[in-house]
Amino acid sequence: MSDNRERSNAPAHHSDRGATSQFVGFQIAGQDYAFPIGQIQEVLILDRVTQVPQVVDCCDGVSNLRGSIIPIINLRTLFGLEPAPADAETRTIVVNVGERTMGCTVDSVSQVIRVPNENIQPAPEALIAEGADYLVGFAKLESKFVSLLDVDKLLDPAHLDRVRQLALETEPHQSPKARQQERIP
Repeated sequence: MSDNRERSNAPAHHSDRGATSQFVGFQIAGQDYAFPIGQIQEVLILDRVTQVPQVVDCCDGVSNLRGSIIPIINLRTLFGLEPAPADAETRTIVVNVGERTMGCTVDSVSQVIRVPNENIQPAPEALIAEGADYLVGFAKLESKFVSLLDVDKLLDPAHLDRVRQLALETEPHQSPKARQQERIP
């Protein structure tokens, strides 16, 4: 698409002066990210995840959410980063992806972020052209940028492997497992 504002979760830009968009902010490896609040079901501290064999690396397993079995995706692993042990700040953001419900494990959840639409910049075309179409844009908040993610595109099961591959190609801090796999012929 040539106009980023047409993308599914992209908020309106400059034409809605004074309007704001709401996101749930979270951190992974010291970086700030956010999902649109409309796709967030809840934020949890999971006490149990059942591992499942032969699933993509970024899937930690499944969990029982009030009688529904949901997959748990570790965003650190999805982004090609070193896994980190769960601690007191670790949270699982339960999101709605189309008709599916999934959990996303993150290092911490900050807060609901209200961003004036004029402070949201679309993702540069070069990033989208490289396949990172799950990046909607960036929110300028005081002295930092927050990466705004399109939940549907990021967590589409058909694209999880591609997202992970992009992270490994562009992320300078690859996991030892990924580096080892690159060396194996």
